[in-house]
Amino acid sequence: MDPLIDSPEVQDAIATTVTAAIEKQVDIEAVLNNVFEGVITERPRLEQLVGPLSAAINSLVEREVRAFIASDEFAELWLQVNIRAQQALQRVLTGEGTGAVTVQGDQLVLDVDEVIKAVKERLVARGLTLVENVPIPATDRQIVLVQSDELEQLRTIYAFGNPLAIWMLPVVAVLYLLAFVLARRRPRMGVLIGAVLAANAVLLALCLSIGRQLFVNQLSGTVFGPASKVFYDTLLAYLERGRGVLLALGLLLVVAGCFAGANRYGTAVRTSLGSGLESLGARVGGDHVGSAGRWVTGNQGWLRVLAVLVGVLVLIWGNEITMERFWWSLATVVLGLCVVQVLVGAGKDTAVAAPPEGESVPVDAR
Repeated sequence: MDPLIDSPEVQDAIATTVTAAIEKQVDIEAVLNNVFEGVITERPRLEQLVGPLSAAINSLVEREVRAFIASDEFAELWLQVNIRAQQALQRVLTGEGTGAVTVQGDQLVLDVDEVIKAVKERLVARGLTLVENVPIPATDRQIVLVQSDELEQLRTIYAFGNPLAIWMLPVVAVLYLLAFVLARRRPRMGVLIGAVLAANAVLLALCLSIGRQLFVNQLSGTVFGPASKVFYDTLLAYLERGRGVLLALGLLLVVAGCFAGANRYGTAVRTSLGSGLESLGARVGGDHVGSAGRWVTGNQGWLRVLAVLVGVLVLIWGNEITMERFWWSLATVVLGLCVVQVLVGAGKDTAVAAPPEGESVPVDAR
């Protein structure tokens, strides 16, 4: 939610709601007429100033509201409000208590009461004291985010889906891993798993696109309508980035499975790369490198698995999976596999160069 406040559309929606709430309860023109009541009788021409003065004060209110919403002070308030709002939304979905975000009948409502209070304090500090004690009705302190007849069903869906979502990803990942380990032809299984992941990513993209359009249509014509796209994209940014990583991972597994399989092109590529890396190892090999290479040669199987596991750890470490993290993960795996193959070449070179102890070197008798 934090980046949303930098969006001009979101700022405009909040400023419009807060300004309208204040102006609705403070009839500036009526206040000025009351102030000038006796004076206007004696000086009728002063009545002509009521309209311009009223417009100027209303303009001042709007400017102060927009200036406050664009300030760092409001950005900090926005962050605090949304932290509490997220906690409140969880309580709403679980049925525990209320907060800034509530379910009211068929509406999901965000309360901007704290914003209005902060703006009123700012206006009073600048001399516009007539707004200090003006009550703002609850209906004018709220922004309807979603309106749907099925909104109450969200609690049931959340109660069922939340624990399922927590465990489904690890369980599915383990099932994919078991399918790969137990498969007779692992390259083909890798291609199949990659194709399934890519298909899931495409399906998720379709669902996000449809959901975005439904969300925008739901808020069309409201004060929050122009900001609905920004709100939706920000709200589901993590899911969108995860979808991109899922698609890239699926395509990578398809390509890796094809090149690892028993086919002419895959075999040719593997042979060329392996020979090139081993040749590099043979050129840079020495006593110490050769000793390490001989050890790596005897343990190269599990070392390759370790390189892949380190890459997976780089990908899933932390709370956010991004394409940048994916490329770092891929680079880690590729680098690890290349280092293993180079050391294998160094080990083979020293093994050929140094005959076993006790074995004599043939001498040319000629």
